[in-house]
Amino acid sequence: MGLVRKLGAASLHIIHRMGIMGLFLARAFFYSAIPPVKFFRLLKQIRFIGLQSTLVIVLTGAFTGMVMSLQGFYTLNRFGSEAFLGPMVALSLIKEMGPVLSGLMVTARAGSAITAEIGIMRISDQIDAMELMGLNPFRYLVVPNFLAGIIALPLLVAIFDVVGIFGGYLVGVKLLGVGAGTYFGEMANYVDMEDIREGFYKSLSFGIIITWVCCYKGYHTGTSGHGAEGVSKATTQAVVLSSVLILVWDYFMTSLLF
Repeated sequence: MGLVRKLGAASLHIIHRMGIMGLFLARAFFYSAIPPVKFFRLLKQIRFIGLQSTLVIVLTGAFTGMVMSLQGFYTLNRFGSEAFLGPMVALSLIKEMGPVLSGLMVTARAGSAITAEIGIMRISDQIDAMELMGLNPFRYLVVPNFLAGIIALPLLVAIFDVVGIFGGYLVGVKLLGVGAGTYFGEMANYVDMEDIREGFYKSLSFGIIITWVCCYKGYHTGTSGHGAEGVSKATTQAVVLSSVLILVWDYFMTSLLF
């Protein structure tokens, strides 16, 4: 009976935390839809999440496209289908690799910083002080990050896709000898708007997941521990949970919606 009791308590605790996280997401949507929005704070977070993540996105996209082109060429060469290298690289990047890898990179670079920033404000009682002054910390801390993630991540994914396709072009055309017309011509024949919409919807949802989880973990830092230890635990939990949710949600979107 002791084991059953422990399993039941653990299950109830998990369900309780999921409920709190769900309510946190609902509040984020609610306050995002109701003005006023902290416009300059929003621009600052778009710059932080989007512009300052551009370099890592460009590097990751370029080498992802180059590796996919290199591996794909030798695989397609076995079947005499080198002409389909362009569509293979483009579809893989647009539908899967671009949104997923961009989401993981943004989680590691920006998501961890968001959690740490809000967590430090929590343990230093700055959030409590804002509430005592009659300010809504949710509007100031959560909503700008939430909207910035929704705006910035699809743009970063678009950059990732374009850079990745040209990285594949450098390897496939300049290094391995595939015709440039063949590379881009077949791509135009096989890539359609439905594929682009799939990547766009995934990037939007990943932007929501990253900012939701990271803001939640930072806002509730006190549940992970006290002081610097609590902030470090919350940051680690935010990065791990965001990354896992991105991969899980990507599977469900691919299997159920597309």
